[in-house]
Amino acid sequence: MNFDVTTLLDHAASQFRGLNAREPGQWPTLPKLAAWFGAALAVVVAGWFALLSGAADDLQAERDREPALKADYRGKLAQAVNLTELRKQKLQVQEYVTQLEKQLPGKAEMDALLSDINQAGLGRGLQFDLFRPGQVEVKEYYAELPIAIRVTGRYHDLGSFAADVANLSRIVTLHNLNIVPVNARDPSGNLAMDAIARTYRYLDTSEVDAQRRAAAKAGAKK
Repeated sequence: MNFDVTTLLDHAASQFRGLNAREPGQWPTLPKLAAWFGAALAVVVAGWFALLSGAADDLQAERDREPALKADYRGKLAQAVNLTELRKQKLQVQEYVTQLEKQLPGKAEMDALLSDINQAGLGRGLQFDLFRPGQVEVKEYYAELPIAIRVTGRYHDLGSFAADVANLSRIVTLHNLNIVPVNARDPSGNLAMDAIARTYRYLDTSEVDAQRRAAAKAGAKK
């Protein structure tokens, strides 16, 4: 049998001539198959962009997260290996914090601490010309009380007084020290020392609750 390709192509092309777009049901078989194939291809392409494209983006995002997750895993693995040692360090830190808290007096002990500062000066033969507690400054975890002081005495006694204050069982720090002669004509050579002594105490329960309420209100406003 002779197979005439040219005749076959002409016959196929003739089926696409004069097609009525409004009557696709009356088209010959070949145009119908071509139309069906085109519609199927369009559906596949639309499905790719609508579904598979988004899944590909999600897959790439997860791949981008992989290095960070691996680094986080390595860090947690190192912590798990050293968990016993980390727990020991935590206990040491807690003990250290407890020791520091013991050096902070409570509100009821502040009067005794002020008396200790005064006695430290009197014990060195110093004269207090000024001893004025200021306004309590409440911080996040503690309260701070500044005390303006002015003492007069010999140079070595002033130094010993500063050392005695530093060695008190409670934490007291001296700030803004200024030492000047009392009188240039005074043969005793006494000096006057102005300073701000700062004492610290821990917050009581009511003050801690007030701090939390203030922090909550500040967070609500944001």
